[in-house]
Amino acid sequence: MFLKFKDEVSSVLTKALIDAGFEADGPALDESPHADISSSVAFRLAPKYKKSPKQICEAIHKHIKILPDSYIERAEVVGPYINFFVSRAYLNETVLRVMIDRENFGNLNNTGKVILEHTSANPDGPLHIGHIRNSVIGDTLARILKRAGYDVETQYYINDMGRQIAVVVWGLMNFKFDTAKKKDHAIADVYIAANKTLVDEKEHSPEVDGIMKQYETGDGEIVTKFKDAIDTAMEGIEQTQDRMNIHHDKFIWESQFVRTGDVNRMMDRVKKLDNTFFKDGAFMVDLKEAGIEKTLVIQRSDGTSLYTTRDLAYHEWKAGQCDRMIDILGADHKLISSQLKVVLRILGLREPEVVIFEFVSLPEGSMSTRRGVFISADELLDEVKKAAYSEVSKKRPDKDEEFRNKVAEFVTIGAVRYDIVRISPEKATTFNWAEAVDFEKQGAPFIQYSHARACSIIKNAKDEGIEFEKFDAGILLEDQEVALIKKLAGFENAIDTAARELKPNIIAIYARELADAFNQFYRYVPVISAEPDFRPARLALVECSRIVLANALDTLGIFAPETM
Repeated sequence: MFLKFKDEVSSVLTKALIDAGFEADGPALDESPHADISSSVAFRLAPKYKKSPKQICEAIHKHIKILPDSYIERAEVVGPYINFFVSRAYLNETVLRVMIDRENFGNLNNTGKVILEHTSANPDGPLHIGHIRNSVIGDTLARILKRAGYDVETQYYINDMGRQIAVVVWGLMNFKFDTAKKKDHAIADVYIAANKTLVDEKEHSPEVDGIMKQYETGDGEIVTKFKDAIDTAMEGIEQTQDRMNIHHDKFIWESQFVRTGDVNRMMDRVKKLDNTFFKDGAFMVDLKEAGIEKTLVIQRSDGTSLYTTRDLAYHEWKAGQCDRMIDILGADHKLISSQLKVVLRILGLREPEVVIFEFVSLPEGSMSTRRGVFISADELLDEVKKAAYSEVSKKRPDKDEEFRNKVAEFVTIGAVRYDIVRISPEKATTFNWAEAVDFEKQGAPFIQYSHARACSIIKNAKDEGIEFEKFDAGILLEDQEVALIKKLAGFENAIDTAARELKPNIIAIYARELADAFNQFYRYVPVISAEPDFRPARLALVECSRIVLANALDTLGIFAPETM
């Protein structure tokens, strides 16, 4: 709805600009706390036409023509701005549109295939909170892009050819695997023990190097050992992701690009570039002309490929299967992703869109799988669930153990997902689970509780035999009602902006604001106890709120409960 209003404002304002004799590069529309949409176009025109922005606004305003039944009620000049306000027709149609579209409300009609790669953690142990930020950002963006209309495929790129996995395989050949533990945790124990031994007893390093080379050349016995080790770790990783409501469509092994010859063909293409050279037997690319001082190593001195070489082949393969490629990467990948994009550009290949996220930390400090100093995502979720269970027990002491555990679990997943995604990816953050599960703060439990409250109101109305299939949205005139309808109408705009800017935090902010608008409405405007003439319309507004809250929570990958 909001996008239609915005298009109409753009059309009306563009015509007024022309009629007033001004030439402008677009109407310069922005959301504003003082209007439903505001235009700052006068600032652009002032230097060219040697007039004050206010004079220009007044000249344009004289030529603004609003048609009957328009989504625009009026346009006003306030200093250097032209402010536009929505009409009653816009508000009424929003309520009707939500009731008709229901779970599809907010969906857009973009087209094209998107391959979005996220998580892609090395299968050498369990996921930790840094991996989870990658997973949550990636999964939420995938959900946003699907709502925006794109055909989205999520991929997990398994780094099965790096030294870490060779260390795991060597470790499994020399250390005991604890079958009593969750499989990814048992793999981590082996990996940590193997690393310690390799540091203390350096004579074993050539054994690991030999395993790496055997795997790259396709030695049958070693290939089987690698597959078994990776499948074991991935089984545990997928269990954690399932708990987080995160799923991948495809798992792509980097070794496939070696086996098919794609990596060798890529190296041959890179070697023909002018800015390449050998140093100490290793093959490198000079990227100084692109503003990157650090050279990129494409091939080791022993002839084996590197992660980046295989990544180039992976991206060439992806580009042939989609219209857009999106990679979710941690801040430690800034340099390598820049190098990758430059080489792809030089080769005339499509570059990925890269979302870089800063790290999320815990009060416990830094995390490293290699040193064995980390808090796993499983441990984190269990700790958050303890706090959530405590909160639920305080709120609902009358409920049994099964109810408390069920609510604590979906509150946990919602709290972790929301608290991670509410911060813009490029900003570092510290996760505090006590705050994340606090029902009084405006986080996931607050939004989930708002949805549950809406469900409760609708249920109570039905139990009392109150119907609201027929209603007149035109009587929803209270300030809180109008504010809530406007917020409902803005869902598609939030989806559109988040999809264009690849910022999932926009939906998190929207969901919180919608829950707040609903609670303000519920606090000040009677619904079931209202006069009979007002009940149907207000119940319809509650149902609209329930629908859009559920849609927003679904887009965030968070469960929308009917009771909690």
